[in-house]
Amino acid sequence: MLVKFFPKEKLPSSVKPYFESGPLAALFVGMSSGFPYAMIGATLTTRLAQDGIDKKAVTAFSLIFLAYNFKFLWAWIVDGVTLPLIGRLGQRVSWMLFSGVLVIAAVANLAFADPSADIAYVALSAIFVGIAGATYDIVIDGYRIELLKPEQLGVGSGMSQYGWRIGSAGAGALALVVAARYGWNIAYLACAAFALPAMITALIMGEPARRRDPIERKTIAQMAAAAYNPFVEFFQRHGAWLVLLFILLHKIGDTLANLTFRLLFEDLGFTNDEVAFYDVGIGFWAYLIGIFIGGMIYSRLGMKKSVMLSLILMAVSNLSFAGLAASGHNNWAMAAAIGFENIASGFGGVAVVAYFSALCDLRFTASQYALISAGASIVGRFLTGTTAGGLIEGVGYVNFYILTTFAALPGIFLFWFLLRSGLVDEAAGTAGKTDDGETT
Repeated sequence: MLVKFFPKEKLPSSVKPYFESGPLAALFVGMSSGFPYAMIGATLTTRLAQDGIDKKAVTAFSLIFLAYNFKFLWAWIVDGVTLPLIGRLGQRVSWMLFSGVLVIAAVANLAFADPSADIAYVALSAIFVGIAGATYDIVIDGYRIELLKPEQLGVGSGMSQYGWRIGSAGAGALALVVAARYGWNIAYLACAAFALPAMITALIMGEPARRRDPIERKTIAQMAAAAYNPFVEFFQRHGAWLVLLFILLHKIGDTLANLTFRLLFEDLGFTNDEVAFYDVGIGFWAYLIGIFIGGMIYSRLGMKKSVMLSLILMAVSNLSFAGLAASGHNNWAMAAAIGFENIASGFGGVAVVAYFSALCDLRFTASQYALISAGASIVGRFLTGTTAGGLIEGVGYVNFYILTTFAALPGIFLFWFLLRSGLVDEAAGTAGKTDDGETT
């Protein structure tokens, strides 16, 4: 067990929950979850921009993230199909190993794709990374939720966000530094090693104790039931459709803004080393601080008030990039914008991920969380891929980031309504409830 490597008895009581085996496992699997996102997100954006690809084409690449949004279509396979040979290790462990190898192969393939020679092959390779990374996410999310006890969801969500940022920021920084010295091919190959922490963690921890296998999957009818039962169960809950609407709307502004930051930095003339220091370096530590602050506030205010506060902060943080755009190439403005945005996102990662985890039924963890997390950014990613580049060219960066702030308001008002109507509790799943039926 991971906890054996950390002597909890020597730690303050407020820190001990972070060093229990479940939250520690969430940290390490989160590392592997974050790095494919960086490979097809900020890192690929920088690579394409440096190769002279125009803005509309670069922002169109954000449509690749739709693989993450449609992962619920095949999540039931991860929940129910037993892999040959390695399947004897357990459903979650075997899929963790298989999808991890798939991600390594996809990233290695993208390493040798040349944007200046064949942009279509780069797009195809990036889609492969997106599908492999989305599959890895399905396994990782199901594993994390089933491994954590209901009372650990807040701490575990924070630790998974720590891991996600370590993986995404670490891979992003490594890619920038290595690419500046040895080229993008070697940079991508080096980053593929970030797939290993989740695979190793699954081998050490084994199958989650809370895993539930709800149905036999031997006949065609049983396989069909495995595909639709997770969604039927979710939408039968009172208020489920409004909860889904919130999931779809709450991150529009944040997604629109985040997927265009590297274009802003490039147009403002920031170098690779400056981007690595401010966006990856300062952003990394600010995000960790945000998670720490989020954990403290979560323990005091509870899940519901924490989610509301985090939504407001994430909306306001977009305005800081309007300020950066107005300031031009200004290192202090960049540090402030990135710092504020990442603190808000870190806080939001704790509260919102805990809430989404609590919505899952333990019989369908991977499938339902795939649906929830997929819906969380699909609208923002679609708008980014189809309109962001044109909007930036039409209204400029300052007005664009102001628009992203207003785009976040519908999600805030909808969650306020869910709170007032009691639907937050009524739509919760078994993953977020204790043995006596109380929602955490």
